[in-house]
Amino acid sequence: MAKILSVVSRAGLARVLDPVAAALLRAGITPNAVTVIGTLGVLVGALGFATRGHLFIALVIITVSCFTDLIDGSMARQRGITNKFGALLDSSMDRIADGAIFGSVAYWYATQHEPRVVAAALLCLLTGQVVSYVKARAEGLGFTCNVGIIERAERLVGIGIGGLLWTFGVPYGLEIVMWLLAALSIVTIGQRIGTVYRQAHAPERVEAR
Repeated sequence: MAKILSVVSRAGLARVLDPVAAALLRAGITPNAVTVIGTLGVLVGALGFATRGHLFIALVIITVSCFTDLIDGSMARQRGITNKFGALLDSSMDRIADGAIFGSVAYWYATQHEPRVVAAALLCLLTGQVVSYVKARAEGLGFTCNVGIIERAERLVGIGIGGLLWTFGVPYGLEIVMWLLAALSIVTIGQRIGTVYRQAHAPERVEAR
């Protein structure tokens, strides 16, 4: 679940979590196992609680689960390994977690007969997946695609803020946040496709001159 905690001071958290990572390595637990466990925690929070409207409990469980991002990374660094399969697994678990989080919110609001909020949650899910896909596909084709005003970390922090607003009874707080996230994600998709387009056509511009 890469970058989910990029808005938090990693240096400070590393001092706390590095010993945990070392202890897990001594116990024979692998970084990949921690990645999967973290995703399972997200699924418990999303499917077990968010789908029933217990958004605050879901938020707490999901947030705690997200610390595995730092732990599995620390474990990999301490072992001195660079594992392409680990990177693939991490990205795959990210997609599963995203689907569970936004899908569970959509499900809850569907049971409450709130189609407008369901649409916002589903649009967040769709655009979030496309944002990640465009970057992965672009890099797979040899382009650079490190642009965009919103990425996965910001989307998940945003949905967390929306969940807190809902918990404290702020009218339309979660809905507004999700529509904003969806709009920013659409802009990010455009930015990334535009960036790749310019790179792809750069040789044509040189030849034209």
